[in-house]
Amino acid sequence: MQKKKVIIMGAAGRDFHNFNTYFRDNEEFEVVAFTATQIPNIDGRKYPSELAGNLYPNGIKIYDEKELSNLIKENNIDEVIFSYSDVTHERVMHNASLVNALGPDFRLLGNDKTMIKSTKPLISITATRTGCGKSQTSRKVVEILTEMGKKVASIRHPMPYGNLNEQKVQRFAKLSDLEKNKCTIEEMEEYEPHINMGSIIYAGVDYEAILRDAEKEADVIVWDGGNNDTSFYKPDLSIVVVDPHRVGHETRYYPGEANLNMADIIVINKIDTANLKDINELRATIRKQNPGAVVVDGASPISVENTDLIKNKTVLIIEDGPTLTHGEMKYGAGTVAAIKYGAKEIIDPRPFTVGSITNTFIKYPEIGKLLPAMGYGKQQMKDLEKTIAKTDCDSVIIGTPIDLRRVINIKKPSVRVTYDLQEIGKPTLKELIQKEIK
Repeated sequence: MQKKKVIIMGAAGRDFHNFNTYFRDNEEFEVVAFTATQIPNIDGRKYPSELAGNLYPNGIKIYDEKELSNLIKENNIDEVIFSYSDVTHERVMHNASLVNALGPDFRLLGNDKTMIKSTKPLISITATRTGCGKSQTSRKVVEILTEMGKKVASIRHPMPYGNLNEQKVQRFAKLSDLEKNKCTIEEMEEYEPHINMGSIIYAGVDYEAILRDAEKEADVIVWDGGNNDTSFYKPDLSIVVVDPHRVGHETRYYPGEANLNMADIIVINKIDTANLKDINELRATIRKQNPGAVVVDGASPISVENTDLIKNKTVLIIEDGPTLTHGEMKYGAGTVAAIKYGAKEIIDPRPFTVGSITNTFIKYPEIGKLLPAMGYGKQQMKDLEKTIAKTDCDSVIIGTPIDLRRVINIKKPSVRVTYDLQEIGKPTLKELIQKEIK
């Protein structure tokens, strides 16, 4: 039987997982290539033979997604598998139209083919978009389980920006593990808050191997999802976070709408800063899409180190990078703090950007006057540091999940803004989790 030739479209995460769970040992298919987007510097690399398995002794090359048409034509491709997240339904179908016009099938793999079953109770936390407040919800769930006397291991959606072989299975239990694993800012933003609360977090590339290691030391597994991707594991309890600041996105983005439809619990976050009309519209959508889900109302109140560095000051605001870029949020916790505590002016960083930070604004012009905390490698971290130093402002507001001052040198007066999930009314996540996890 002639093997079907396949290309997997991805962004260094879901694509590798789909390959590992469905294609790696499947002799019906030959995966000719991965294509990559969203993540800088991932194209031009290989998915190594050590991870690709016996059918791929030379590994599998990764190309820029711009090469997709040429790759299809040159390799007589039969199928293209779309395998990344946080994109509009329209964009998915534009890709489908391109692929179908060239001849191959265009396919999305479902949960039955890609979700791995755990031997331990597993709670998944996912979202309908990047920047909904998923990570703070994950930390809340870990806190609840710990208070219940459970030993918890969290597993984070992949961010394999370094050596893929070395990142097959990663375990983070102390801050020095971040340096040992050469973590980027994006990775630290997700791992460090777990470490600071005394929790263990895993990540990497091979998510079955990761799960089996985590099961050895945990009573309960928590899946801390990335972007708006679906869980890599079959959940016993599915919690999905939605954002009233982006009403309508919950049904316009892939695969966020799938998360919405299969949720057991839906957390409407940021109620404290959203308007009532949007909140009610979101509730109506939830009732229509998933009437069986339990809805939990939540807020994200901010805490500020020193409000004197904001009041009547000209400020540069640094917000979480992915939330501003492919998450398309127009503001974050730093912006809320600047408005609440009376900043004199928010300084536009665009005249002061250098290198890769300049390129980020070219690619994502809708970011506007906020500075995304981009750090997909040492050079980009240096570019971020230089941009901050050049910006003409009185002080810097840091609205990122980690304290950037720990990893880059910010010489200007700076103030950090933090935020956690605060539930409003009943039912609470604690009540719902205690009912499910005995």
